[in-house]
Amino acid sequence: MLTRENPPNKQPEKIGVVEKLGYGVGDLASGLYLNFFGFFLFYFFVDLRGMAPAAIGLMLLLTKLVDAVTDPMMGVIADRTRSRWGRYRPYMLYGAIPFGFSGVLVFVDPGLGETGMLVWAYATYTLAMLAYTAVNVPYGGLLGVISPSARERASVTAYRMFFSASSAIVIGVLGTALVRWFGGDDEAAGIMWTMACIAGLSVFCLLAVFAATKERIPEPAHNGSIGGDLKVLVTTGPWIAVALAAILGVTAIASRQASALFFFEYVAGDDGSPMFLFLDRRALFLTALAFGQIAGVILASGLQRHIEKAHLIIFAGGLKAAGIIAFYFLPVDAAWAQTMVQLCVGIGFGILMVVAYAMFTDIAEYVDWRANKQMTALVVSASIFAVKAGIAFGLAIPGFVMGWTGFVAGQDQSDSAKFGIDLAFALIPAAALVPGMIAMLFYRIDRKALTQIESDLAERRLQTG
Repeated sequence: MLTRENPPNKQPEKIGVVEKLGYGVGDLASGLYLNFFGFFLFYFFVDLRGMAPAAIGLMLLLTKLVDAVTDPMMGVIADRTRSRWGRYRPYMLYGAIPFGFSGVLVFVDPGLGETGMLVWAYATYTLAMLAYTAVNVPYGGLLGVISPSARERASVTAYRMFFSASSAIVIGVLGTALVRWFGGDDEAAGIMWTMACIAGLSVFCLLAVFAATKERIPEPAHNGSIGGDLKVLVTTGPWIAVALAAILGVTAIASRQASALFFFEYVAGDDGSPMFLFLDRRALFLTALAFGQIAGVILASGLQRHIEKAHLIIFAGGLKAAGIIAFYFLPVDAAWAQTMVQLCVGIGFGILMVVAYAMFTDIAEYVDWRANKQMTALVVSASIFAVKAGIAFGLAIPGFVMGWTGFVAGQDQSDSAKFGIDLAFALIPAAALVPGMIAMLFYRIDRKALTQIESDLAERRLQTG
């Protein structure tokens, strides 16, 4: 017990709005990348560059083998970094420009043949994901040390997810318009120059994170062995449960995004005419998801104070699955009804993301409490890997399914090919959400346990500090 000579825990420092905004804007950078990649990458290589869908699907899966090594490795490195700026903030400063440059390279046409273009796709996409890892694993780790309070971290997470959802609005509202404006008749060039604009904005956002934030949890004197950290991580049940739910939740959204352009063009027969102002059906689809995501972030920020996070993840998964299935059964020309249903899918996705990211930092505290190991970036690297793995699986699903069902770019599609697009766009994404919901039944860190963990850790840090 603490005595008057060893006073009780004081209230954690409140984080100001400027710092919350400064941290949150970092996810605008990663969100712009991932939403742009999710919507345009598969389409760019398959429909514009004429590459085989299955070849690109395989490329997206194989590059995740690299991430399976580099994501936890980056977590280990960041946790052990010591600098005058802290453990995690320096990577925002030094990683910003490589992050921006590598993203543009993916959409550059080097003028190679089909085989050379496939090699280029492997090399540049792998490089872009490495740069993403070098920035976003420390960025996620920073959230774990920005405050010792789960409530403060949840509040910061809400700002982060707001900017993440805003990135989807930017891509939905401006993405297709900028591609047309920059590219004219050359859609591929339009995609590249739009990505260049996104890269420039992203560099600014990452530098803002470095300038605005502060690390408040002191670094440990030592971290222990790397092997020991990895063993603790892979045997932590809550980490496995949340990672699975996050991977499958992102997979569902990514598969829909990747196949959306194909659905509207080849199944719905949409000609790209504006539906509302300058927004066509594709832009409405993305924008509805994004506005729904913002609504989900706001909703989750209030609900998680009263409802267990695991229960919110289950609710979010059910809402997304119901919305996807409802979209599938609507007539293909019911544009506004589909937009409203897609809004509900976005609400579910927003709840999932804000709660899952908050849970990863809770798990980092749980690991510190249980194993006396500060390995925040390693734990949070699961969130980065989950997002990237989910996007990879989601992008690969259309590749394999459309290749299997006979899709041929630029031609009228057979009934089998159209059914393949429907599978990738609706049926498989809805089914993928179910195992993630089941995994949440095994998550055991409730609010009562978290309060005890925070109290015990605060006492430990006071005694050792």
